Amino acid sequence: MKRRSFALAALLPVFARAETAMGGHGMAVFGGREGLYASHLPMFHTPHDSQVLLSFHLADAAADKALRETLARKPRLWTFDPETFDLLRFTPGHARPLLEFKARFFEGHFERGGKPQAAEQRVIVDKVLLFRRLSSAERDAATGRYRLIGKGNEWFAFKTIDRRPDFDHIVRLQAPEVKGEVDVALRGVNRPNAAVRRAFKAGRLTEIYFETDDLR
Repeated sequence: MKRRSFALAALLPVFARAETAMGGHGMAVFGGREGLYASHLPMFHTPHDSQVLLSFHLADAAADKALRETLARKPRLWTFDPETFDLLRFTPGHARPLLEFKARFFEGHFERGGKPQAAEQRVIVDKVLLFRRLSSAERDAATGRYRLIGKGNEWFAFKTIDRRPDFDHIVRLQAPEVKGEVDVALRGVNRPNAAVRRAFKAGRLTEIYFETDDLR
């Protein structure tokens, strides 16, 4: 009994992660007329060590329509810089789920020369599509899991962050024949665009976001 208790005690620090993750959690923004999505820009240290993907809309109907039209016409990276909040409130089943927050939108990356938009917007969270705590342990793998989201004529795929070092990758796909999730062969942290397109049997791929430095 003593040995078993010691083993459990030894495991406790592994699972006793921070109960809050307060910070300024910038997110990549993508989508189009059929929907808007926000992907947390993660790192392997607190408070940013979670991969989070949201579907959302803007409280301002005119701004919401304008953003959808802009992204539909020209798929490219937008981001937002939100007010400080606890990222863990997106955890499924959280007692106080985060349903809305204010954010400043940027065409491009808000920390890398992105063009700020005129007004702060109120972001309404429609659904948490993914929430995963990241492990900082070094790990290698020959394949990576990509998940397809979207509807109508607007489809996007993103990589599950599951190793270290890794990369954050979001693409738009034209008419993918394969839906759901696929495993893609990877070569380190090199761009796997051609392999992703083949895996989903898509016509064309447009890269929206690719980041390696934050996930070393």
